[in-house]
Parts: sequence; C-alpha cells; structure tokens
Amino acid sequence: MKSFLKFNPLSNNVKTNPNVILFHTDALLNKNQKKYIENKNLIKICVGKKKDLIDNFDQNLELPATLKEINAIVENTSAKKKFNKNSSIRIKSYLLNKNEKKLSKLGKFIILTEKEIQLLELLLNNKTPISKDKILSFVWNYSSDADTHTVETHIYRLRKKITDKFTDEKFIVNSKEGYHL
Repeated sequence: MKSFLKFNPLSNNVKTNPNVILFHTDALLNKNQKKYIENKNLIKICVGKKKDLIDNFDQNLELPATLKEINAIVENTSAKKKFNKNSSIRIKSYLLNKNEKKLSKLGKFIILTEKEIQLLELLLNNKTPISKDKILSFVWNYSSDADTHTVETHIYRLRKKITDKFTDEKFIVNSKEGYHL
C-alpha cells in the first residue's frame, strides 16, 4: 500500500521518537493527556472544529481535512520551526537573531548589518584567532594582499555598538594571531 503522507504517522505497535504531534482538541480535556502534550518538546498541531481550536500551539488544523492538507500543514510547520531554529544563534551570553539582525541580551538589543553578522558567524565557528587576511577573504572576498582597513573599521564599529549597549569590552578580542570571541 502506497503512503499518501510524506511523514510517518505513529501507530500503536511502532516505537519511535516523533518530532510532530497531531492531537484533537478533545485530548486537552483529559488532564494527563493535556500535560503530556504541553510538556513535549515537539511541533504541536491542534486538530478540531474551528470554534474549539486553541492558538497557543504551533499550528491549528480545522476538520474536516484531507490527507493532502494534513501533509501540507505538517511539512510547512516543520520547515518554519527548522528555519526559526537555524536563525537564532547563541554567542557567549547573547542571542543572535539572523532574521531580525539583532544581537540581544537581557532584554537589550542592537541592530547589526549583514557584514557584522557574517563576521560574528566566522569568529564563532573558529576556535582559534582569525587573521585580518582570512577575515577579508571570507567576509568581503578580498584578496589577502589588499591594503584596506575594512576589518579594523568594522570590528571597531561593532565593538562600539556592543560596548555602548551592553558595556562588554571583551566581546571581540584581538591578539597577535588575529581576532576571536
């Protein structure tokens, strides 16, 4: 029998670790089932009649629904969740939201440029200091022998933004080997 779904639905005799849970609004009437649903770190899709749907889950699906609609909801919700997860990066005690171009900490934030985000990602992904030449090459696609103060200027401006808002003077550190976080 050919499956009509692009994901594997759960069955009672299969042990698996799902990443999506579809549940009917009636499941929320039972305390144990409601607690189970709320405590799971899964994509939660609430299924039911329009008047019974609750907005505090990842997605709602109004009944009746076709397999094609169910499949689309699961795929779209999964893709959106994955996109959001990949757009937020932890850097030290800060959170970098690439979609909003914000670096935030404790309710405060600064807006970053695309180059500042690329620079932070490069520094984050390297455990050792990175030379000015490598930064020029990776972030600006300049040749290593280009005579420019682009790196120093951008790092100075980024440090100033961070120091002014968060008073963190050691966010980007430089040594003889280069720059690092």
